[in-house]
Amino acid sequence: MRRRAISLTASEDGSAAVEMALVTPLLLVLMFGSFELGNYFLDNHVVAKAVRDGARYASRRGFAEFTCGSASTDVIDKTRNLIRTGQIANGGTARLPGWTNPATITISVACDTAGNNGAAFTGIYTGMTTGAPVVTVTAAVPYNSLFGAVGFDATSLTINARSQAPVMGI
Repeated sequence: MRRRAISLTASEDGSAAVEMALVTPLLLVLMFGSFELGNYFLDNHVVAKAVRDGARYASRRGFAEFTCGSASTDVIDKTRNLIRTGQIANGGTARLPGWTNPATITISVACDTAGNNGAAFTGIYTGMTTGAPVVTVTAAVPYNSLFGAVGFDATSLTINARSQAPVMGI
């Protein structure tokens, strides 16, 4: 009986299974965490690129559509559609799942009210008494987790992006 007990404690037959049972949860957390982190960075890149595209689009609209402090509703609506869906027309598929609310996108316009220090503006800004209007586009998009269905709650995460461009009136 004593020999049997000693041989049982000296046996290494199940050590690999025990080690695997201890390491598997850590490996799963690392694997799924890297998937989630990669998805977050991808979504962040998509929103930043969309906001940059929207600011560039708005900056190429005509000067008549901007005043210091505001833009026409046509500029705002089309810029929001472009940012959210990638197309100017209404409708379309959102660039990110769940990005259905155009109110997450803010478009503002500011002008340099100090002018050009008494000098005349030249080029495309000839005749203006203030500096060029600058369009600022901001988006705050709620992040949708890859693993939300299994209980990973990331509803408090928001992807923020901001871009500016001077209006060129092209």
